[in-house]
Amino acid sequence: MDTKLKSKYVFAAWVLLMAFGLSGIFSLLTNSSRYVQGNYFQSQEFNSQMDQFIAMLNVYELYGMPKAEMKKQITVTDEEIEEHRTRYGNLAEQISNIRMQYEDQIQVANDTGNKAVEAVLKKERDAKVVDITENFKSDEYVRAKVVKEKEKKIDEFYKGLQSYQREFNNLEGAFKYYLKDNATGEVYTNLTISTGKTASDYLNKKEMYYLQDYENLQNNYMYEIFMPYNEVAEEILRKHKDRELTGQIGLSMHASEKNSVIMNYRDYQKGQTLFFGYLLTSIAALIASYFLGKRKLATVVGAFDQWKPFYRKIPLDVRIGILLTTLFFLLLSMSLINQQFVYYHENFFANVIDLIVSLIVAASLLAFGWIQLSFLSEYRNDWPKLVEDMKTTIVAKSYHAIVNAFFIKSIGFQLLILLGIVFAMGMLFVAVLVAGVGHVIVIAFAFGVVSLPLFILIMSKAGYLNKVLTHTEELAAGNLGANIPVKGKSAIARHAANINDLRTAVNVSNKEQAKSERLKTELITNVSHDLRTPLTSIITYTELLKTPDLDQEDRASYIEILDRKSKRLKVLIDDLFEATKMASGNIELHKEKVDINQLLQQALAEHNEALSQSSLQLRVTQPDHSIYVYVDGQKIWRVFDNLIGNILKYALENTRVYISVKAEHNQVVLLFKNITKYELGDDQGELFERFKRGDQSRHTEGSGLGLAIAKSIIDLHGGSLEIEVDGDLFKVTITLDQYA
Repeated sequence: MDTKLKSKYVFAAWVLLMAFGLSGIFSLLTNSSRYVQGNYFQSQEFNSQMDQFIAMLNVYELYGMPKAEMKKQITVTDEEIEEHRTRYGNLAEQISNIRMQYEDQIQVANDTGNKAVEAVLKKERDAKVVDITENFKSDEYVRAKVVKEKEKKIDEFYKGLQSYQREFNNLEGAFKYYLKDNATGEVYTNLTISTGKTASDYLNKKEMYYLQDYENLQNNYMYEIFMPYNEVAEEILRKHKDRELTGQIGLSMHASEKNSVIMNYRDYQKGQTLFFGYLLTSIAALIASYFLGKRKLATVVGAFDQWKPFYRKIPLDVRIGILLTTLFFLLLSMSLINQQFVYYHENFFANVIDLIVSLIVAASLLAFGWIQLSFLSEYRNDWPKLVEDMKTTIVAKSYHAIVNAFFIKSIGFQLLILLGIVFAMGMLFVAVLVAGVGHVIVIAFAFGVVSLPLFILIMSKAGYLNKVLTHTEELAAGNLGANIPVKGKSAIARHAANINDLRTAVNVSNKEQAKSERLKTELITNVSHDLRTPLTSIITYTELLKTPDLDQEDRASYIEILDRKSKRLKVLIDDLFEATKMASGNIELHKEKVDINQLLQQALAEHNEALSQSSLQLRVTQPDHSIYVYVDGQKIWRVFDNLIGNILKYALENTRVYISVKAEHNQVVLLFKNITKYELGDDQGELFERFKRGDQSRHTEGSGLGLAIAKSIIDLHGGSLEIEVDGDLFKVTITLDQYA
């Protein structure tokens, strides 16, 4: 026999044995409480029959009473009288309702000339009006009506008892009882006790399948178990005083085999026998399937590898859904196999075909599920692949689609509303077509009032969106063009506004970039100029010192110039490095409590000689008391030094210079004001650029780094340094937090 064909037969036999074996395990899990852990007399089925018998025994034997006796015990309360009287409203409302009920009928009889019918209707109406009126006059009149209603309920109750009498007789034929009233000694039993014998001779384990002792049998009517609830009968029966009944109730071995209780018991015994036989056979099938598939199974499953590429194209969640569906139907088919054995044992041979079909279906589903599991098992050694495939599942894509749709909530909700309206219009159209052509006017109205305006609105939004997209493409191509008109407050309008802001930002960015390139060029030019000037002097005077016959006076002069120019070059280089460090924030501050008044005085004292020799008139305004700040005193002194140095270099001769210190709103504000000797440009921010000077000719000794260094120091302290130029007036404002 061909090896491949033989392997297929082996696989078919394996799945059949495995399916049958698993169905047995499934049966054990679902029926263990019925057949293994308990017995029939602990089952819900038997307890239900037992409860039903006790309920019927209470009503028919223990606490029963004749119909006439029950009717005598009817009572009517004042609340019941009032409820009956006002059940349909007050007197006026009830009379009005009666007249309205008969009005149309009487009018029709009158119009047709049928006087006899009209007279009968009026008589009925008037009789009811009189009856209702009497209800509101006499309690006894109403009481009699309520009694009749309750008597009718009692009649219904006893009619129900008669219909269930046969069922009670059936249960009484299976259950035997012997109960005794401890107070009166009265005995209730359905035993036929022979002379010289007692109840225990009949109610014992030899005579009974099941025997239950009762110390105090409860007065539990529960007749709703076997017939509809009747509140009138329930109320009267509840008035019975409970008796202390003791005794036994048991299931007799001598009951007829045709009795429903005994038949259920026999069915249970047969089912239990078949269940254990079925369970043992299924275990044997599992063992056989293990040895049969131990060697051949992997080879047979591997024959399906050709389908793996197609299987992998299916989204992971769909594959899992198919596997779970397969598992569900597998469990369903196993349940059907289980039922053939456990519940349909009397017709077992008649159900052989059903059993075979269920087994084949279960085996097919098991094979299909097994192959799916073998394909999915590749993820065990490839977790990254599993994570990647989870991202492409339909659930993940749907989730991201919904999230993205509501990323801008207004668009998401607008789309939801529009789709809802479109769906509603479609449903309305279908409903109108089903109703008939006569409802075309409804379609026309819906189209004119809802659909057409909605269509125009959608087209308008689409046109506006196209305009925004066109402007965006132009902006991406570098053509800034004009701003997009912003219409309304929709998400598209906000997007248009954002595009306009982006266009403005690009414009500003282009200008800033151009300015940055210009400042970069100027920086390089200024650095080259400022460094080359002292360097050129150093080179020139160094060459002059090489002259052999140079006299001592000239040599000393040249050396003094070299010393001054080299120190100038060192200052420029040091300032450049310091400005760079300040701008990058790569500097350590040593903060402490400092009196800003005293620090400013020290800085002024350092420049006292220069200020005295200049033609400037210094005006300093300071408070009498100390003002403290938490700063690095050395760095702040450097700020003052730079600003005072700038004043000496760039202030116009014979003018006043104002310096003030004041504290306001927990802050310290310092002002430095002077009149400049050089014209300043319009862009005040450029004064903070490195190597930028007030004199564009660069004839002064400044490095152009003073303001840049000063601003960096103040920024590092969390303060602000601002420049204001008004014509030739130059003002610097420094703000620092006051130390509390």
